[in-house]
Formats: sequence, structure tokens, C-alpha cells
Amino acid sequence: MVIQFCGAQVLCFFFSLTMVGLLQKAGFAAFQPPDGSGAVLVATLGFQGVTWVLIPLFLRRHQMGWRDAFGIRDPRLLWVLGLTVILIPFVLLAAWGLEFLSGSVLAHFGRPPETQLTVSLLANARAGWMQVYLGVFAVVLAPVAEEFIFRGVLYPFIKQQGYPRLAWFGVSFAFALVHNDVATLLPLFVLALVLTWLYEMTDNLLAPIAAHASFNAVNLAVIFFQK
Repeated sequence: MVIQFCGAQVLCFFFSLTMVGLLQKAGFAAFQPPDGSGAVLVATLGFQGVTWVLIPLFLRRHQMGWRDAFGIRDPRLLWVLGLTVILIPFVLLAAWGLEFLSGSVLAHFGRPPETQLTVSLLANARAGWMQVYLGVFAVVLAPVAEEFIFRGVLYPFIKQQGYPRLAWFGVSFAFALVHNDVATLLPLFVLALVLTWLYEMTDNLLAPIAAHASFNAVNLAVIFFQK
């Protein structure tokens, strides 16, 4: 079931990329620039959006409900959320510091970091509906989908096969890699390690989801404040 879930994820992702390419060649205005509204919608819904469709199917195969899968019924829920809130400021400071360090190293070697596509979209989006969509995507859609994939499915699956270190470091590296940005590779890798530790400490998927959502929300606020 895990292989089927990941296979469906990969197929939908590449299908969305193919659709964006075809619509660009067809001359649709919303798909011409790399940050066109149509391209953004198809690309995000083709990965994180599809995950929201696959989650209930995956849970149904496991005969499990949303509340049980995401730890909402955990009697320690307040403790879980409290630990998450305490951890967030330290995670933010560490991530920002590592991002600054990575950018400095890249600039030293003549490869100054480019502005991330996501950051560029959030800062330059003119349409109000696109700003709202990107905000909801960053704070709700992406954290739930990505944490379910990496902490909820891949990490325990690989760990249960007898490879706990590969599960911890390999899945964290994959999480950083899918964001496709050299300057944030190290910060996101460390973030993923912390999110995995948080999941291990609480045995509750809601903890890394809340931390991930808070991390994105603060960065989103910083982007608009700088704008």
C-alpha cells in the first residue's frame, strides 16, 4: 500500500508537469511565465493537492480514521501542542541562521542564491485570490500533505523495514530535496530532522504538522512584512 501510495504520488506529479508544459506550448497566457497562476495551481495541486485525495484512500485501506491517524484523539494533545509551541522559535532561528550561512557560502564561490520561486510568488502575486490561495497552501495544504508523506508514511515504513538511520536521515534529505533550492537544502534538512524528532517524541503526527505550519506561517508573515 505504501508503494502504491508513492507510485500514485509520482505519477500525478509528473502528469501535472506534463500538463503545464503542454499548456505553455499551446499558448495559454496563465501558463506562459514560470509563475503564471495556471502553472502554480496545476503544480501545487499535482503534488500536495493530490495527497489530500490519496490520504482518505490510504487510511480506508488501513481501516483508520482521520482523528486516529493525525493524533487528534491523543489524551496528551495539549502537551503535544505545548512542546511544539516551545520548539518553534528555536527551529526558526536555526533555519534562518543556516539559510544565511548557506547563502554566504554560495556567494563566496560565485553562486549567489536565487530567490525561491515560492517566495517570489508570494511577494509578487497581484491577484488577491492568488495571495489567499498561496497563504492557505503554505499554512494548511502543504504542511498536512508533506508531513503525511514524509513523517506519516515514508519514515515509519522504512524504519519498520529495519533501517532506522536511513529512515531518519534519508527521508529528511528527501524532504529537503523536493523543495528544489540549493540555498535552503541544509536548513530544510535540519528542519526535517527536528520534525522527525518531534514525531518520535510525541508519537503524534499533529505535532510536526503544527510545527511545519507555524514555520511556514512565520516565514510568510516575514515575506509580506519585507514587501
